[in-house]
Amino acid sequence: MIIKSYEINKINKDKTNFYLFYGKNNGLKKDLTEYVMKEEKNIINYEEKEILENTELFIENILSGSLFESKKSIIIKRASDKIFKIIENLINRDLKDFKFIIESDNLDKKSKLRSYFEKSKVCVCIAFYPDNQQTLSKLTSNFFREKKIMISNEDINLIINKSNGDRDNLKNELNKIEAFCLSNKKIASEEISKLINLAEDHSISELIDNCLAKNKRKIFKILNENNFSKDDAIIIIRSLMSKSKKILSLSEQFKSNNDLELTISSARPPIFWKDKEITKKQILNWTPKSIKKLINDINDIELQIKKNINISINLITDFILDKSNTKTNN
Repeated sequence: MIIKSYEINKINKDKTNFYLFYGKNNGLKKDLTEYVMKEEKNIINYEEKEILENTELFIENILSGSLFESKKSIIIKRASDKIFKIIENLINRDLKDFKFIIESDNLDKKSKLRSYFEKSKVCVCIAFYPDNQQTLSKLTSNFFREKKIMISNEDINLIINKSNGDRDNLKNELNKIEAFCLSNKKIASEEISKLINLAEDHSISELIDNCLAKNKRKIFKILNENNFSKDDAIIIIRSLMSKSKKILSLSEQFKSNNDLELTISSARPPIFWKDKEITKKQILNWTPKSIKKLINDINDIELQIKKNINISINLITDFILDKSNTKTNN
């Protein structure tokens, strides 16, 4: 059945076990996911690709009850029609002790997943459209009113523009300002500008490092904990290219001197102490030949992303997971 996002409080959460959330508004999607899962204690996140690679194990864990001791709640991220048959199978089994939220980017009207959920009488389908300026302005004004923080309309517009139409980004900026104003309920325009322009690419950097270290478990965790946007896809692929070129240089040095410690200590620019261990793993994981192939593949996937920007996150996610699973070519 089709439900509007603002009508979700009309749903009987005790009787509805399957939800399809699709669309571009990741912030609102996150809010309603928290609403649906509010009373749930045992929640596990999956990437679609993770399930497709181990479908039998996924189904077996569910049917055997081995995932949790009590009621089970599962969120499947970045879903597409590839997972339709698996979801249909689970729905037909009438799993009363489960709650599923299937999250997806845009799904067109021809999508089997979307069509099934829209026509179903027991499943809920909600489309998440981008917030408009009026909605974001209201959210921001209410936030500052509740926190009793004095701020001008010009600064409110500055914060909203920085959020790029995503309420999740907006909340991050508002949380920064709230933390800054703990001891002072007034903030100047210059201070706001500094706060909202802080570069916070930690999660992207961590994703790249673990891809090159081929730490697939950590990659799944990072993907599950972050809602990357299509703009992030370009940042991710370019960051991966930059880091891969650095690893190529280090890999060539290591091949020449066969001394890992010397390679690390003589690196220019110097490698920060906290990055040394993961850099060692990256050097050992990639030969000069294999890292050169990776760089060529990165060029190819960047072209695909630019041609298919609407599915850019799916493309980069699949690429990251594939490369973290690639065996080194000697």
